Amino acid sequence: MIKIAHEAPIDLFDEVQRYTDYDYCLVHLLEQNSRYRDIFERTIKKGREVILDNSIFELEEAFDADKFDQWVNRLKPSWYIVPDALEDVGKTLDQMDDWNSKGYGFAGSGKIGVVQGKTYDQIVECYTYLDGASECDMIAISFDYSYYATSCPHPNKYVSWMLGRVKLIGDLMRDNVINRNKKHHLLGCGLPQEFSFYKHDDYSFIYSLDTSNPVVHGIKGIPYKPEGLWSKESQKLHELIDFPLDHLDINLILNNIKQFRKLTNG
Repeated sequence: MIKIAHEAPIDLFDEVQRYTDYDYCLVHLLEQNSRYRDIFERTIKKGREVILDNSIFELEEAFDADKFDQWVNRLKPSWYIVPDALEDVGKTLDQMDDWNSKGYGFAGSGKIGVVQGKTYDQIVECYTYLDGASECDMIAISFDYSYYATSCPHPNKYVSWMLGRVKLIGDLMRDNVINRNKKHHLLGCGLPQEFSFYKHDDYSFIYSLDTSNPVVHGIKGIPYKPEGLWSKESQKLHELIDFPLDHLDINLILNNIKQFRKLTNG
């Protein structure tokens, strides 16, 4: 089974946590929001598994590496995602080398490298390096590479993203690039039904995923259909982190979360 985490507004965090397998933390919110910081310090003390993200999706560039290292050592998460560069294989690998050469990170935390690139060959290059020379403990693959528009063109870009990642993972398996002995993380979600493709034992190397998709759609009053969704709200969860509880339809959000889990793990 794939471990699932859903980011949620602070006021809904404890309720959502009851339906997730671990917690996903955005580093820039640790710095900006004391309530958010308190939640994750408490979560770590409880012994919950936590992935600390470098917030590149939210900020459109990775959090400063020096400050990120300070937060890794302060929070001591189970895992952390090394600062990377969107679709830039050269810069991503340079930043990984810089991280390693400076001895950054916390010895008790697993190191996650994110595959980046604009073409299949670049993605393979990045993956191979992260798997080997960089000594990553887990490798992450994103939901929205521009490459997917080429590999799986579709009038609905969310279908392209969904099928694009499925095809990419299949191609990496076909070409014996995937290291089946290493854990993999799926970053984000185009359409929730994507994850039903990974139920077979062939995908046992997929360890975890994170997405706020069922929560954001619940906040927007959009229920999941039995088959999932065919569109995606563009608003990012970190923009809703202080959304008040009395404005939330908690049952709708939780029903979306339950439907997401059913699609992913049955």
